[in-house]
Amino acid sequence: MKKKIILVVVFAGLVGLIFGLALSVKLDLFSSVTAQSQEQTPEITPALNVISIEDAIINVASITGKAVVSISTEHTEKTGNRMMRFNQPFGGGMPGQQDESFKKFFEDFFGQMPEREYKRVGLGSGVIINKEGYILTNEHVIKEADKITVTLPDGREFKGEIKGQDPRSDLAVIKIDAKNLPAAKLGNSDDLKIGQWVVAIGNPYSFAMQNPEPTVTTGVISALHRSLGRTLSQDRDYNDLIQTDAAINPGNSGGPLVNLRGEVIGINVAIFSTSGGYQGIGFAIPVDAAKRIISRLIEGKKIVYGWLGITVQEMNEDLAKHLGLPDRNGVLVAKVLEDGPAKRAGMKEGDIIKQVNSTVINNVRELLGAVGKIEVGKHARVMAFRDKKTVTLDVIIGERPVSEEGQIATESDAKASSWRGLKVENLTPEIAKRFRAEETQGVIVMDIEPGSSADDSGVIPGDVILSINKNPVKNILDYEKITRSLRGDALVRTARGFFLIKEKSEKK
Repeated sequence: MKKKIILVVVFAGLVGLIFGLALSVKLDLFSSVTAQSQEQTPEITPALNVISIEDAIINVASITGKAVVSISTEHTEKTGNRMMRFNQPFGGGMPGQQDESFKKFFEDFFGQMPEREYKRVGLGSGVIINKEGYILTNEHVIKEADKITVTLPDGREFKGEIKGQDPRSDLAVIKIDAKNLPAAKLGNSDDLKIGQWVVAIGNPYSFAMQNPEPTVTTGVISALHRSLGRTLSQDRDYNDLIQTDAAINPGNSGGPLVNLRGEVIGINVAIFSTSGGYQGIGFAIPVDAAKRIISRLIEGKKIVYGWLGITVQEMNEDLAKHLGLPDRNGVLVAKVLEDGPAKRAGMKEGDIIKQVNSTVINNVRELLGAVGKIEVGKHARVMAFRDKKTVTLDVIIGERPVSEEGQIATESDAKASSWRGLKVENLTPEIAKRFRAEETQGVIVMDIEPGSSADDSGVIPGDVILSINKNPVKNILDYEKITRSLRGDALVRTARGFFLIKEKSEKK
């Protein structure tokens, strides 16, 4: 009996020992697998702290918001008999004849209309950048203002004085007679990242509200280096803007776009809208562009920009391939203006600008930025690609003119047969006026066959053709002579730029 008990105890001990060993091995294996898993998959920590972002926005609103002001302007305009325009309801005659006839009719019966004055009122925002009362805003906010009233967030009102303005950058500095004002800190816009949190601050309606504190909206940087194009920007340089989804409502122009540290990284300038209200796309001028000219604006000095004296266009895949380029980087020179800096340096139409001094040029925006930063009168080393070779030009940078006037062509009327879908005519004063053509030589595109090679190239009616495969086109005779025996792809230079018209669409 004792032997059986001893055997049972021994057996139970062995079973326990085996089970313990197995458990121990299993635990060690689990630990090693867990450790290995942890090594392969590092711990993911939240990149953003919701509470800290909220605190940062509150901090920006309470501190930087104190430097944001409301700007209201008044401009007195006169209107009267000399400015009245009358239009016949069913047309007929020239506009000037209509005006004179109707004006004489009304004068005969009612006498001369008296001249009257009315006030045009504008609203905008601005940001104090100096405790002595210097305020940065948009030029279009204070343009033509006869009277400027600045309202601070604490409700005080001051008369504003324009110290300096620059229409091209759409920036201006005004001054109020006040001391020890809260001033915003200017940050660095070159280091911005898409997705970065920003705060837009404006103060357009403080005069009408019982609470004069500015409004605050938040969002992220949606894109960088945006351009509004000449249609929207006219003569302003809106080619390097910050895009944000932070609401920039009408009246917030001139206010600051701020990072979560409270630093101004842009000046709110515009919204993209079909209704006049906010639709999720706003734009701001990078603050670094402002910092380059603020001191000159404060001193009331003229802001000058470097100028090459050329018109340029972006490269595309077809042009790059046709010109023998390894890629589409660079800027194509569409026209070299007479008596301009580039012309004097030997630049030619068709050159592809690759570098200005030490700056590599990939697109038009980069070229405009590089040249605009060079002081007028300084030498610039421009590297360009020409006839599959690299040329280096020494260009003395000129001052960008305020406007460039063109001339209307006066050639005789003539038409050419269709070529690759193009229908062209000689320029006449009437045609030139209709299409606003400024060239004195060439043929003008009147129509394009849908689906043709010309249609695919990007040429449009109103384009003035100046050369084909570097052969000058001065009139219809030149055009007919060149196109009659032309084979292969054709590089067509127009007043608007270069286009590649392929041979593939010749068959119909």
